[in-house]
Amino acid sequence: MPRILVIDDDPAISELVAVNLEMAGYDVSQAEDGIKGQALALQLQPDLIMLDLMLPRVDGFTVCQRLRRDERTAEIPVLMLTALSQTQDKVEGFNAGADDYLTKPFEVEEMLARVRALLRRTDRIPQAAKHSEILNYGPLTLVPERFEAIWFGETVKLTHLEFELLHCLLQRHGQTVSPSEILREVWGYDPDDDIETIRVHIRHLRTKLEPDPRHPRYIKTVYGAGYCLELPSVPPSTEGVSTSAVE
Repeated sequence: MPRILVIDDDPAISELVAVNLEMAGYDVSQAEDGIKGQALALQLQPDLIMLDLMLPRVDGFTVCQRLRRDERTAEIPVLMLTALSQTQDKVEGFNAGADDYLTKPFEVEEMLARVRALLRRTDRIPQAAKHSEILNYGPLTLVPERFEAIWFGETVKLTHLEFELLHCLLQRHGQTVSPSEILREVWGYDPDDDIETIRVHIRHLRTKLEPDPRHPRYIKTVYGAGYCLELPSVPPSTEGVSTSAVE
């Protein structure tokens, strides 16, 4: 039974979330502030963390950053759960390490769909490892077992979501992939017109792979349509990724 940790200081919301998760077959633990939440995350090693941003003692942004820096919790999926809905709040949440973002008020079915989508990745096996699909083209080779990319001969460590996003674009190399298609394949739920989630992770990928992230050469934005990965069929021997982007 997957274990989910809910960190939220609103008793009514926390209990509503916990009851519906338990009815759906999950083992649920709860914490009402950031310090207790971080301690429980380290103690329980849950399969998923639902984390409110506006928490007493330590806010959710800080908790998420701390969890990502600790190797014991770095790979646990985090679903931000908050009343904040401004674009900048979402960007900060993703930059702190969140995998997905759910704004209050929300429908229970939507919450459960997001939870199921995130838990599909808790087996640590990316979709690329489950199918016989394209894993290399020109200067790019994906290594599913380690969530890495070999990029112009250099090894680049990727997060699970970055790996899945890059794999999604690689499968359609040279084609424009719409935001709705990316959301369905990478995040596992139907489009909701909120493409900020994709923008943030595209920006992270560009930081790791593009020589000049502000003027991308390989991961291109097709305005009004989506994103396109364009790579040379034969990697130039003299070109590589910025050393600051390689982990």
